[in-house]
Amino acid sequence: MSGDTLPPFAEGIFTGDGALTKLVGSRCALCGAQHFPARTHCPDDMTETETVSLGSSGTLYSATVIRTKPPFGLPAPYAVGYVDLDAHPLRIFMLLDPAHTEDFRIGMPLDLRSGPLGVGLGGEPCIRPYFTPALKD
Repeated sequence: MSGDTLPPFAEGIFTGDGALTKLVGSRCALCGAQHFPARTHCPDDMTETETVSLGSSGTLYSATVIRTKPPFGLPAPYAVGYVDLDAHPLRIFMLLDPAHTEDFRIGMPLDLRSGPLGVGLGGEPCIRPYFTPALKD
């Protein structure tokens, strides 16, 4: 099923589809603080922010596999983790690739992908971003 026909699970947090996915965040024009998800105003100084691409790769800082009934139609079990982004000084909490639930190791390089995964708040199928183990060069 093509991602072109499904809505994103939330607007404004990622662009693209499949291997071309990038996270979207914000940067404060005054202090330079970066945020994910994007904010309209910096929480530190209330300055308006600008939208920035946060890239599509990172390093796994921490992860866990959740083996209880998942929310939003996610597969069981599913994995989540903290990822240090390569292109920006941010550590974000993110869904990890359900096809590799048992493969994640702290310190491993990750690539961002997106695809049909679970359902949105209204119960409709949707596109979600997730990190997956990076392909070896």
